[in-house]
Amino acid sequence: MDKVINSLKEALKAAGIRNGSRLSFHHHMRNGDYVLNATLAAADELGVKDLHINASAVFPIHEPLVDLMHRGVVTGLDCNYLSGPVAQAISHGILERPVTFRTHGGRPADIASGQSPIDIAIVAAPTCDNMGNLTGKLGPSQCGSLGYAMADAQYADKVIAVTDNLMPHPLPEFSIPETQVDYVVVMDKIGDPKGIVSGTTQITRDPVGLLMAQYATSLIEASPYFKNGMSFQTGAGGASLATASFLKERMLAQNIKGSYGMGGITSYMVDMLEAGCFEALVDVQCFDLDAVRSIRTNPKHREVSALHYAAPQPVVASSLVDSLDIVILGATEMDRNFNVNVHTDSQGVIMGGSGGHSDTAAGAKLAMIIAPLTRARMPLILDQVNCISTPGNTIDVLVTQYGIAINPKRDDLIKAFSNAKLPLRSIEELQAKAESIVGKPKLLPNTGRVVGEVRYRNGDIISELRAVE
Repeated sequence: MDKVINSLKEALKAAGIRNGSRLSFHHHMRNGDYVLNATLAAADELGVKDLHINASAVFPIHEPLVDLMHRGVVTGLDCNYLSGPVAQAISHGILERPVTFRTHGGRPADIASGQSPIDIAIVAAPTCDNMGNLTGKLGPSQCGSLGYAMADAQYADKVIAVTDNLMPHPLPEFSIPETQVDYVVVMDKIGDPKGIVSGTTQITRDPVGLLMAQYATSLIEASPYFKNGMSFQTGAGGASLATASFLKERMLAQNIKGSYGMGGITSYMVDMLEAGCFEALVDVQCFDLDAVRSIRTNPKHREVSALHYAAPQPVVASSLVDSLDIVILGATEMDRNFNVNVHTDSQGVIMGGSGGHSDTAAGAKLAMIIAPLTRARMPLILDQVNCISTPGNTIDVLVTQYGIAINPKRDDLIKAFSNAKLPLRSIEELQAKAESIVGKPKLLPNTGRVVGEVRYRNGDIISELRAVE
């Protein structure tokens, strides 16, 4: 007996695809993913319409979705992150139904609770045996952790594993077990592993970025959380990665050993683990190939599900973000109330999404934004952000090249940093500085129809995205 089916078309038919089906995909292959496009091409050949796609992220490689949306094959989309041609098409109103944006913790929580049901989960499986045990750590298309696919496989009505490396049963190590997989399909190639590497996962060499990283590192060192047992997460932006590099030096110099580093793991976090800065890495997504190597070979580098990583209570009893000490995040826009936008650009066009941004900000004891005060003649700080991705009451510090603003609600941090010999400013002072450089921007019109809704990690709608001309 085995579960291997000859083609995606046959597997979709066996899984009961029909008009209006809800299909899910994970994004660990990132911009190297071939599975979403191949699956929807097969569904199109079957003649089904009105599909609702729940993809943890959509990248430029998924441009064929635009045509499928035009023709009514796909009429609904849920995601945590959205970029490229699909994002632009949605900003211009291609879908009648608004896109639902969730967080990396909110998505699996809604799947687990039944708020976001999945009829068929399609799991890109870099290595899989003929009964459906699968892993992302092995094979020519290896991508490392499969944390975002785990809730899909656990709760979907039917699960199809798609692989380009079929192995005999039983696979010695697996991320998702055969008990959750109904069908296995073999493709020539499920993706390009080089495409899992984000264009931002390189340490900055820009003097401005390095200055911000030095400020951020000094703030962490002066905080009450820089101590043995600290937990830490950083984003994949250049200045954030530079901060991780500088923090490694400070931790080693002062013999500080943390408990865990987590999130989407990069080579810089791997370096910190291997240098002894942390007892473990907990990994929901590998951002580069060094991280893939590490999770395959180092038992201290552990794969976790998105539920374990960031789902809120009461769906889970606790998650890793609940114990997080320090997180470093980015921002497209902020306002004077410390609200952060990472969904749209300055013209209101969709270009990203929360991912784990608001999950980690909610859980961390010190949530720090690192961002340049101006970009492309636009100020970082506005009177009001065009979209609230992360509420300001969960953000503690903003670090820019012109100074550092501490959220006034954090009296303890203001006292802790008062003797740190750092350029502390109010957020109003930083806003005035930005406007003196690039001027005050005009407010965007808020007249287009709603094309997206942003849900907080607890499911509440906290912002709406409008169509642009």
